[in-house]
Amino acid sequence: MSLTDAEHRTLACVAALMIPASTRHGVPGADDPAILGDMARSLGRDAPAIRSALARLDVLAGGSLPDAAPAQRGQAASAFRAEGGVPLATLTRVILQSYYRDDRVMRALGMEPRPPFPKGHEVAQGDWSLLDPVRDRAKVWRDVPPDA
Repeated sequence: MSLTDAEHRTLACVAALMIPASTRHGVPGADDPAILGDMARSLGRDAPAIRSALARLDVLAGGSLPDAAPAQRGQAASAFRAEGGVPLATLTRVILQSYYRDDRVMRALGMEPRPPFPKGHEVAQGDWSLLDPVRDRAKVWRDVPPDA
């Protein structure tokens, strides 16, 4: 299921609002054609929620988010964010995942653009005592019967 041209334009517009390009940091915006292409190709089961989010953004912008004035785009995005819900969460996740899969972004962050396995990534150790309240609470699951 692919996006229509209008949906693709709205996706590019909201992606640019969310993560604009930065010459200072040497990173593309989330509306970069390569990043948008990755987004569009990887929608899969998220496509209905994305379509819903894009349609809602167009409505909040008074017809078409990309054709709205910059201030109106910002207001529509703020209103959409205030509404919350599954379409917002899905749109945010899809944009962020595609953005951080881009090799240029990973290099700008000082990370080698590669999958995390098999080499792994160095993770700083934190304060493991923060998990004590979770460890101390009662069991929240049921054991599987032995004959199951």
